[in-house]
Amino acid sequence: MNLIIRKAKIVDPQSPFHDQIVDVKITQGIIEEIGTSILNIDTHQEFQHEGLHLSQGWFEMSVSLGEPGFEDRETITNGLNVAAKSGFTGIALQPNSNPIIDNQSQVHFVKQKAANSATELFPIGALTKNSEGKDLAELYDMKNAGAVAFGDYGKNLANANLLKIGLQYTQDFDGLVMAYCQDDNIKGNGVANEGIVSTRLGLKGIPNLAEELMVARNLFLLEYTGGKLHIPTISTAKSVALIKEAKAKGLSVTCSVAVHHLVLTDEKLDGFDTRYKVSPPLRTEADRKALIAGVLDNTIDCITSDHNPMDIEHKKMEFDLAKNGTIGLESAFGALLTVLPLEKIIKKLTFGKSILNFESQIIKKENKANLSLFQTDSDWTFTKEHILSKSKNSAFLGQVMKGKAIGIYNQGKLVLA
Repeated sequence: MNLIIRKAKIVDPQSPFHDQIVDVKITQGIIEEIGTSILNIDTHQEFQHEGLHLSQGWFEMSVSLGEPGFEDRETITNGLNVAAKSGFTGIALQPNSNPIIDNQSQVHFVKQKAANSATELFPIGALTKNSEGKDLAELYDMKNAGAVAFGDYGKNLANANLLKIGLQYTQDFDGLVMAYCQDDNIKGNGVANEGIVSTRLGLKGIPNLAEELMVARNLFLLEYTGGKLHIPTISTAKSVALIKEAKAKGLSVTCSVAVHHLVLTDEKLDGFDTRYKVSPPLRTEADRKALIAGVLDNTIDCITSDHNPMDIEHKKMEFDLAKNGTIGLESAFGALLTVLPLEKIIKKLTFGKSILNFESQIIKKENKANLSLFQTDSDWTFTKEHILSKSKNSAFLGQVMKGKAIGIYNQGKLVLA
């Protein structure tokens, strides 16, 4: 699709057109011209929107889609459409389907299902067979098939030696290991952050220590083995401090934080609403502020929605029994603008590509048009009408948002919300 985008403010510090309002002419998926009042002599289609902004395409580091096996929660086709309308030009797909993505045939399957979508899909392969934490999966074969990293979604690897071997083995092909951090023995039967709120509500608590102990252990292993480690969705102030210290040592470690941990706290649990049951759990206001500070000083490398659709049968039940997870693609940008400055949000929504060593598509002539379209000046309330996912388990229902994703241009296609 050949397109001229009219009067868009560029948000890309790497671009010579950063902070300028310009027209962008795209021909066969490549940026042909950037300027003011570009003549449309080639019968390009045109798009214009009040308050339109453009940035490099946002990349989501943690998306669960269900398919194969849990199509009632979400399908790959609809999930990629949701991602596109939410402003994301690429997603990393978690391996927590049924069967688990732990071999090259499963990697091929999800990539084939995503072919020709405007939003690109990059599979994360399971680190261990069937994500059971007993034996390493077929990492090298999955890498050759297109897996971009390896991790067992939402599962702590109790066997420290297995993680050590994984970090050593993946160095042979520059692989990235993702290690979720939560000690299951310390977590026990906990369902909420251990603190004043869980005590008041009579809910079994998960102490910060459950996360921090595993963060410290995994960083010790990384220091011993070398390699590349990504710690997803940290949630405590001490975790931020531990990772900051590790980076100062020169360790090759990156980390992410979920949108809901930057915006919400465990005070939301007062009504026992299972939409707020996530893993790791929502923490205190002190932790939330420490996470914000970690984003601002770049200790935290990227922000994820940690999009995890759940069917109503596993959410509409007693808090103790409900499954963890919230959808987050549709609400991510609008929620972030309520707590962070725009340029920092864009940096953290695009940095996942750097973690995975993808080429940066700066907004300039002759580069591929990989663009997120959004506006920043509207205040609105997130309701069920804004949910595009098959599952409706959003922690942000009723939340006041600021700004909206308008869509994307990628793979030669324009997709609008």
